[in-house]
Amino acid sequence: MPLLTATRTRLAVTSAALVLAAGAPAAYATLGGGQETGGTATARGAAYLETRLFFGTDRPDGGPDVTDAQFMAFVDREVTPAFPEGLTVQEGRGQWRESSGRIARERSYELILLYPAAEAKARDPRIERIRGAYERTFGQESVARLDERTSVDF
Repeated sequence: MPLLTATRTRLAVTSAALVLAAGAPAAYATLGGGQETGGTATARGAAYLETRLFFGTDRPDGGPDVTDAQFMAFVDREVTPAFPEGLTVQEGRGQWRESSGRIARERSYELILLYPAAEAKARDPRIERIRGAYERTFGQESVARLDERTSVDF
């Protein structure tokens, strides 16, 4: 009897896995936020780029960390004029290996910018000016940048 029970269990697990594998793509498409149109999912919203900038607050020269007030003043002075349509700032914790080899664990900020994909060429210099200004102002070695294509619907 134990052999028969084990065989039935394996058969049931295999059958369940096949059902899940067959149904997963349809479930994923349904949960993806798209609209079903004639059997194909379409993305909602317009083509946009999402740029994330990661700002550390630890100063490699040993100076005082960048404060919340200093960072928000930087956003008001450097970011808002370049992206007046809106932005998001999130606080985080991160780590970075400095050029000296030291691992810096630090409070950080993530700045999220969304803009139409058609404006990417015009927006790129603005983003690079923001990165350079932060590096110069706060003595940073780098500001990380991540760009992703997405669809946005307001």
